Amino acid sequence: MIVRLATGADAAAVAAIYAPYVTDSIVSFEEEPPDEAAMRGRIESGGGLHPWLVADENGRVAGYASASPFRPRAAYRYALETSVYLGLDRCGRGLGRLLYSRLLALVERQGFVQAIGAITLPNDASVGLHRSLGFREAGIYRDVGWKCGGWRSVGLWQRALAPASSPPVEPKPVAEVWED
Repeated sequence: MIVRLATGADAAAVAAIYAPYVTDSIVSFEEEPPDEAAMRGRIESGGGLHPWLVADENGRVAGYASASPFRPRAAYRYALETSVYLGLDRCGRGLGRLLYSRLLALVERQGFVQAIGAITLPNDASVGLHRSLGFREAGIYRDVGWKCGGWRSVGLWQRALAPASSPPVEPKPVAEVWED
């Protein structure tokens, strides 16, 4: 298993992994799965600052982890929203922990200060993964999304990546800190 930076060429595989979370579960609040072009746009929108990683198993993408801006306003640029998704046949085997650990180590080296995970509740597996990686519960948005015939809440989980310094240091591009 190789964990590597995702590229636009991984978009179809990433979209295929994500699709059942959209169509068949409460995990994602999207209602229509993004196609290959939309997923390519998401992967490439990181602009060298917000990484996407894939787990490559003999040329097949088995899962991915991503970091995206937490919020669009400039003052939030030191925080990220992070996520991880696995092929349904890969769950429960430690792959999510591997991908998420590598993503967190990377964004720490970049100099980001906080990682935020948003988890549709209930989701014991995701809550357990986040806790095991040092995330702490930061709050709950109650009944904010209608999915699969019911109102769903979202738990927010937060992990400090670095001490908050004053003044903060601008995060570095992925290319400056990536280690194969």
